[in-house]
Amino acid sequence: MLLRRLGSPFLRHASMLRRPIASVPIRSVYESKSIRLKTLERIDNMKEQASQGGGAERIAKQHKKGKLTARERLDVLLDSGSFREYDKLKMHRCTDFDMEKQQHPGDGVVTGSGRINGRPVFVFSQDFTVFGGSLSETHAQKICKIMDKALKLGVPVIGLNDSGGARIHEGIDSLAGYAEVFQRNVLASGAVPQISLIMGPCAGGAVYSPAMTDFTFMVRNTSYLFVTGPEVVKTVTREEVTQEELGGSKVHTEQSGVAHRCFDNDIEILMATRQLYDYLPLSYSSPLPKKPTTDPIDRLAPALNGVVPEDSNVPYDMRIIIEQVVDEGSVFEIMPRFGKNIVTCFARLGGRTVGIVANQPKELAGVLDIDASVKAARFVQFLDCYNIPIITFVDVPGFLPGTVQEHGGIIRHGSKLLFAYAEATTPKLTVITRKAYGGAYDVMSSQHLRGDINYAWPSAEIAVMGAKGAVEIIFRGKDVEKNTEEYVDKFANPLMAAHRGFIEDVIEPQTTRTRLIEDLELLETKDLKNPPKKHSNIPL
Repeated sequence: MLLRRLGSPFLRHASMLRRPIASVPIRSVYESKSIRLKTLERIDNMKEQASQGGGAERIAKQHKKGKLTARERLDVLLDSGSFREYDKLKMHRCTDFDMEKQQHPGDGVVTGSGRINGRPVFVFSQDFTVFGGSLSETHAQKICKIMDKALKLGVPVIGLNDSGGARIHEGIDSLAGYAEVFQRNVLASGAVPQISLIMGPCAGGAVYSPAMTDFTFMVRNTSYLFVTGPEVVKTVTREEVTQEELGGSKVHTEQSGVAHRCFDNDIEILMATRQLYDYLPLSYSSPLPKKPTTDPIDRLAPALNGVVPEDSNVPYDMRIIIEQVVDEGSVFEIMPRFGKNIVTCFARLGGRTVGIVANQPKELAGVLDIDASVKAARFVQFLDCYNIPIITFVDVPGFLPGTVQEHGGIIRHGSKLLFAYAEATTPKLTVITRKAYGGAYDVMSSQHLRGDINYAWPSAEIAVMGAKGAVEIIFRGKDVEKNTEEYVDKFANPLMAAHRGFIEDVIEPQTTRTRLIEDLELLETKDLKNPPKKHSNIPL
């Protein structure tokens, strides 16, 4: 009745409403559902296949070698439940050599993002059970994607390497993939921290990616780094050598300096990486992480007052000084087995991350040689990239003399450390504990290289050289005892440097911790920039 009163237009609309809706056959609805269910089943099956890698048999072989799988490693490295995988279903496109018949979702690398102690990180983990972890075009694309995201978002990258090298079936496409990864390593350098974990073989061109990252860790007896393997070496040079002798963890952490630390097994290296990650900022523009500490800022360390021997030729362990000064239990050493005459480590002072460079009198009297110079220069550059304050403890008699060092390029390599300190704009604090002789005094973060705060202990000897050598040159062997005493009284102490204003103060050793923490707080607002330029030309 109401519709009749409203008139014919409304009647027309009403008649349309009364028409039956175009019916969809029930069968079609169920068929549609069936197609969707089938698609979901296919996706689930492919994801399950990806999760199984190369299959149970290959996983068992991996475990038999004492190695975890790619996914198991990420379970240890990342916070529980934080991993979000990307490109799990991505597969290679190669059709040569019947490769289209061999397809594994994920293509031999697991990539994605996660968290370490609540902070974000991008990761890739190569799966040796799939094509030996070899790098294909697709494999490289997956790695490049997470590296691009890391750079865009300002988040570190951790790569777990376990690969036989390039996938030779793909030829130039595989080589191009490596170059794409290398380019991103370079672009990310100094922008976001990059960490490489060598969890198995890493050979051929693949080695250059870890070499360009900030830190490289290895596993004893199961990880290897070499450009050419033992068989090629034998063919070319007739030299017979094992994988371990050619590129094992001992070689690279003690002789070549390619790797920074090594560990007994997969669990240890992954837990150590979590520990290292806690010291690092997310990017060059991110604030440094700060951890609460129960170690009092004003804690005195009386043990330091007697740690330096009266006889300047008697060695002592610089690590004792470092451990007494920094927050309790906060030392994480970098390259402890290489260039032992210098110590490089992360630590915390008042909860803040700092980097420490210290001559080690216990090894070669703390002298600077090629290995020590390169080791320290690289570490100083990393610290400056990420605005991490540098604390330098100095006890250095000079540069190591001899034909081996001169012919090996000590001038060029020593200047790397000088260059790194001079270019650094991050806060720089220096404590001279005993010897600071010759050019090595200048190099070890002296005030003349824009050091912010430079202290000396009463035991410091700041001079061109030691008393014995100086007296022989100046007095030509005459009245040696008398002249030595006079030289020591005048130069073998910190007074001359204090008179010139080259050190801020001569401090009691036991107060070193308090002074450094106060200075770090003061230097938080430091803003120093180098002159505009494309880039520096460090003597590589």
